[in-house]
Amino acid sequence: MTTNSSDPVELNPAAPTTGSVIWLHGLGADGHDFESIVPELGVAEECGVRFVFPHAPYMPVTINGGMMMRAWYDISSADVAHDEDSAGIQNSSAMVRTLVQHEIDNGRDACRIVLAGFSQGGAIALHAGLRSPERLGGILALSTYLPLKKALEGEAHPSNADIPIFMAHGTEDPIVPLTLAQQSKSELEDKGYVVEWHNYPMQHAVCIPEIKHVGAWLRTIFS
Repeated sequence: MTTNSSDPVELNPAAPTTGSVIWLHGLGADGHDFESIVPELGVAEECGVRFVFPHAPYMPVTINGGMMMRAWYDISSADVAHDEDSAGIQNSSAMVRTLVQHEIDNGRDACRIVLAGFSQGGAIALHAGLRSPERLGGILALSTYLPLKKALEGEAHPSNADIPIFMAHGTEDPIVPLTLAQQSKSELEDKGYVVEWHNYPMQHAVCIPEIKHVGAWLRTIFS
């Protein structure tokens, strides 16, 4: 694991690395947020999967009174899909593409790289993954939605037209409404993407049954 606070948290398997998961945290968290669930997923040592947890940059977030915090893009109101921060989303997607290229440069096949994220991080995983010129292994999007959806048709890359997508959401989520996530799922399916969908009786969080389903899905990618 790296120690410089600006560097991603990196968890490497003892076995030879055969694949990578780049996992983006949510608003106000950091790259350490999801590292503790890696052993529960059953793919690190079993499948030789390395996990990379980048830190979002610090920026003022409008909905939180301009407070400086780690964020992948600004949010102006409780309606997270309204008046979207296009520049911020695109900048964070470019950062993710750099991380993907780093994995490729270090010997990973693009088809064994999964982009994952929670909330804001999941939105960036969807945005970057669907536009990637490299065929990736999959997109894992938790408690999130499809950002800049109107631009997707013109920007989606054909290399990832059939990329596996896993989406999961809490039925009581007060931050990203379930209906918004369901609309995103439908919009993706209307464009021909295949989405594995799960919902759970929880709020804006992650639960044990969800972790088990994520682990099972990841094993299908890396087996």
